[in-house]
Amino acid sequence: MNLELILNKIEQSYSPLTKECQKEFIENSKVRNFEKGEIVVREGQFSKKAYLIISGCARAYYIKEGKDISDWFTFENQFMASVVSFFSKEPSPHYVEFVEDSIVLEFSKETVDILSNKHHDFERFISKVVTETMLGLCERLHIIQFSKADERYQHLISVYPDITQRMSLTHIASYLGITLETLSRIRSKKVRI
Repeated sequence: MNLELILNKIEQSYSPLTKECQKEFIENSKVRNFEKGEIVVREGQFSKKAYLIISGCARAYYIKEGKDISDWFTFENQFMASVVSFFSKEPSPHYVEFVEDSIVLEFSKETVDILSNKHHDFERFISKVVTETMLGLCERLHIIQFSKADERYQHLISVYPDITQRMSLTHIASYLGITLETLSRIRSKKVRI
């Protein structure tokens, strides 16, 4: 697995890194394999790790009144972490689970801090990752608040066209803030059209 090529691909979405910075990032990270269903962070745990997904996908979710509520999905070339815990040193308010067998580049908050202080290009890179994450969460909040259920679903499909093959419909419904029955009705209408 050529991690330099993988990072080059990631940089196209975020910000370029010098060869020296890439080398140090790779040296201070490790490739990990996670199995489908593996939970790497639980509610109440402290999390100092983040994951760049090379292949596979993950989700963050809450348990509220016994219900599993998906909050965030990530796929190839995206980052997954318990953002609150990773950046604020607070206990995680949610769980992080790999939904498919996944290969990731795992790195620590300490690595982010050291490389950000040493390399301005890494600091820009992480800033763009965090900005994209925040913008995605703001967009999701806006869509949940102001869009109808079918519009929420259409938006999700436009962003992740193959999501129904990779995430369970139960997880998708909870992410959209609708019932599984409503999601099934929306999907059956689309099939008939």
